[in-house]
Amino acid sequence: MPLLNEVSPRTTMMKATQLQQGEQLLIRVEGRLAGPWVAELEQSWNQAAAMHGSRAVQVELAGVSFIDEDGKELLRKMAQAGTRLSAAGCLARAVVEEVEGKPAGKRRGWRTKGVVCLLAAAGLLMPGRLKARGMPAQKAPAPKKAAPLTLRLTLHAAVVMALRQNPQVQISAIELAQSQENRNIVRSDLLPQASLDVRDQAVRDNLETAFGRPFAGFPEHLGPFQVFSAGTFFSMPIFNLSLWRQLQAADHLVTASGANRMSVREQVTLLVVSQYLASLRAMASVRAAHSRVRLARALYLQARDLQKHGVATGLDTLRANVELQNEDQNLIQAQTTEKTSLYGLARLLNVDPHTHLVLTDQMSFYRTPPFTAKQSIAMAITNRPEMKAIDAQERSLEFDRMAVSEQKLPTLDFTGQYLQEGISATTVIPTYVYQADIQLPIFTGGRIHAQEANARLNLASLVQQKIDLTNQIALQVKTAVADLDAALHEVKVANLGVVLAREEVSQARDRFQAGVADNIEVVSAQNALARANNNQIGALYRYNEARAELARATGQMLDLYVK
Repeated sequence: MPLLNEVSPRTTMMKATQLQQGEQLLIRVEGRLAGPWVAELEQSWNQAAAMHGSRAVQVELAGVSFIDEDGKELLRKMAQAGTRLSAAGCLARAVVEEVEGKPAGKRRGWRTKGVVCLLAAAGLLMPGRLKARGMPAQKAPAPKKAAPLTLRLTLHAAVVMALRQNPQVQISAIELAQSQENRNIVRSDLLPQASLDVRDQAVRDNLETAFGRPFAGFPEHLGPFQVFSAGTFFSMPIFNLSLWRQLQAADHLVTASGANRMSVREQVTLLVVSQYLASLRAMASVRAAHSRVRLARALYLQARDLQKHGVATGLDTLRANVELQNEDQNLIQAQTTEKTSLYGLARLLNVDPHTHLVLTDQMSFYRTPPFTAKQSIAMAITNRPEMKAIDAQERSLEFDRMAVSEQKLPTLDFTGQYLQEGISATTVIPTYVYQADIQLPIFTGGRIHAQEANARLNLASLVQQKIDLTNQIALQVKTAVADLDAALHEVKVANLGVVLAREEVSQARDRFQAGVADNIEVVSAQNALARANNNQIGALYRYNEARAELARATGQMLDLYVK
């Protein structure tokens, strides 16, 4: 079962963690049980109660600092359903006693206990004072050693968790936000700009430098005198097609970033599904290895008993013992593969390394549901987010080329200023300047031509990438369809092989028991069963993997494994 959302420290209000303790599920709640977090806890409790039963669920209010009325009502609902409530703090214990409906004579009001908790936290109630007032001092409970976290996951829950907290998904979301802000920067160039300026300055000018010659009877300089001004400066483009094209290009880059984000989500989904299936395969191999060890041990004991009764030889017993040791070694290898596969899944989910993962879709590994997704190459080319991203990039580059080309056109800008100006702050009068500027490039040194050529080259390169991606998608779809069809037939053959191998072991064991054959036939049958088990597990894994690959190739990964 997935954990509740863990938000960033700046917005953390409540944290709920699910721990598996034997047959009981513990939900540990910390923080503030108020507002939207009440509904979050209720959803987690409903899921746990539906899977384990409400009486098999315990809610521990560890470190809860505040509980509002909605939180108290939810706790009362849990208690009425049979869920056990426990609390560590005195305030939380008072609330638990209240919602469980204990008689008033056996409990203090939660407000009274809340005041006691606050006073104790402030150091106003020391143990000696509490004892002097007739209130027993309580020793601080010894810190409990945190139990290792057990996380129960279905395939769907694993995919949802990865899409929420996998680092690559988070990075793609950040890149999308960056492209949106870049678009806002480009858009700002088309919007009015205004600034406020307050200036107080002393001015002294050289008349000779101003007019180019001295004037008889006039001083060489003017001033010094004070100039004070305060007002606004503003500007706005009236006609500038190049800026509009840049904004359109930025809009399509946002679309491309969104498509890239979807592509990352699909890729992460594929990785999680593949790793989950690999873990199921490893777990199935462990179960098959355990079964073969039990069979090898039974056959070894049978050979030893037959040797004691003179029916079998010591060579038969030795041969059975060697087979038992081989199966024990295979079991160790399978268990190691299972552990490392679960470690890889935990890495994709970005959970605590000490978390123990329990995969709850074990039995579904042996089922082969039909593949319901459409298998059209044309639809795959339309649906794949990579194709959507490259289409958006192509349109963005086209608008970039147009923006460069339209730099040749005239531009019209409106600028101005409105000031209160004078020789001091008390003698200011309104002054203003309004102007319209028309600019037409005549000679740019070849810059615009070179930029146009560069934009066309970028567009041509992207067109080739699009062609290559189209061919790649078509190949992926055809390959995935062929792999899925072959894997389905392989599963049918492997299932039949397991049935036949088990029958062979049973007959060889009966023949050996009857003394009509030595255990060479038994060992041979055991090896055939081991191969059949491995073939079945491998075929089932390849079938489920082929389903995931076809869903990815046709752009239906999220539809198949998330929705």
